[in-house]
Amino acid sequence: MAQLNDWPWRYWAAQRPQATAVMVGHQPVTWLELQRQVAGMAADFQQQGVVPGSGVVLCGKNSYPLLLGYLALLQCGARLLPLNPALPTSMLATLLPDLDIDFAFIPDGLPELSSEIIGLSPSAGAQYPLQELPWQPQRLATLTLTSGSSGLPKAAAHSYAAHLASAEGVLHLMDFQPQDRWLLSLPLFHVSGQGIVWRWLAVGAQLVVRDMQPLADALAGCTHASLVPTQLWRLLSEPMTEHALKEVLLGGAMIPVSLTQQAEAVGIRCWCGYGLTELASTVCAKRADELPGVGLTLPGREIRLVEQEVWIRSTSLALGYWQRGALLPIADDQGWFHTRDRGVMEQGELRIIGRLDNLFFNGGEGVQPEDVERVLAAHPQIRQVFIVPVDDPEFGQRPVAVIDYEDELTLEALLEWVDGKLANFQRPIALFALPDALKTGGIKISRRRLRQWVAAQV
Repeated sequence: MAQLNDWPWRYWAAQRPQATAVMVGHQPVTWLELQRQVAGMAADFQQQGVVPGSGVVLCGKNSYPLLLGYLALLQCGARLLPLNPALPTSMLATLLPDLDIDFAFIPDGLPELSSEIIGLSPSAGAQYPLQELPWQPQRLATLTLTSGSSGLPKAAAHSYAAHLASAEGVLHLMDFQPQDRWLLSLPLFHVSGQGIVWRWLAVGAQLVVRDMQPLADALAGCTHASLVPTQLWRLLSEPMTEHALKEVLLGGAMIPVSLTQQAEAVGIRCWCGYGLTELASTVCAKRADELPGVGLTLPGREIRLVEQEVWIRSTSLALGYWQRGALLPIADDQGWFHTRDRGVMEQGELRIIGRLDNLFFNGGEGVQPEDVERVLAAHPQIRQVFIVPVDDPEFGQRPVAVIDYEDELTLEALLEWVDGKLANFQRPIALFALPDALKTGGIKISRRRLRQWVAAQV
């Protein structure tokens, strides 16, 4: 990896000006052209009032204008908040006032934000001089919302250096060269989507920005991709002609062994791991295998287990949570971030048992939803599964399964399949199909929203 001493797109424009930086659809954009376009957009934003430290929302589905906006706002020194366009207006009304947002760049025009937030737009033909801002890796760069799976999302604030440290760790395992192409397959409002961008910038390789449907077309010519298991299932279920895909980083859900075996059989190396928004994405990773662990820490990360809670110290750790003009501490006095994830060292690697916050009790027995999900995910018809507690006057709370599955699957058939695999207190008492409404809005499905939905069904 290069030792960057300038904005990465300017560094690569100086080193390899005519090399391809981005494939927009099937149209190549060189590093020199990219650098010019980013500088032009940054100058436009400065002209409209963006100064170093301005809070700016970047909102929309992945597109080339959104990517340019991301890079241009960073070059302005903005405090950049990539935002999920599917977030409900009521949540935005609660969140945004505490995050000190001055401007918004929304290429698609939706959603509408508070009238106090000024909308930015690239100028039509006008050219303004760019006020140069020096490259300072330790500066606050981005705010990324946590999944909010157990409450209101928090805004993790990362420096440029933290994003690059995250990229460096992953690239220590995955072979990603300047001639390779990584598909921008995950949204920029998610830390995993930003992880793709920073790995591209760290290596000076090629980023592919395309419509994601159909996935096989989007992946044409791509050597690398970050996918969730359902995307890889979908890809492998289609007739595969020749493909360039060499490596896939999987995340976001339980990863069935049969899925990675199928991918490896057609020459796609599969990597899996463990990451958090606060750590700018991946902390541990390994080549996917039949073991339930997540591998060992990547370079620049340390892990401690304290009463089964995973603590992490890393060069990729956020500076803090941004709230009302200040950074709230994220780590203890020794720099350890207490994740609230339960973990154990098992068979020479870290295994994540689940969230401490997810544990519930059924008749006095502790049910860790992720343990049950791991068993059910091996069922041949199940693509994705969640175990959710429902209140019960006699037992306290009992498990219900919410499942994304193929064909028809009844509770009776499922319970027959899990016979001998789960303890009685772990067996689900009801089965619901995962509604489409809960599949949108991010990579992780919110357990809080799942619980609310199940409670309404019951």
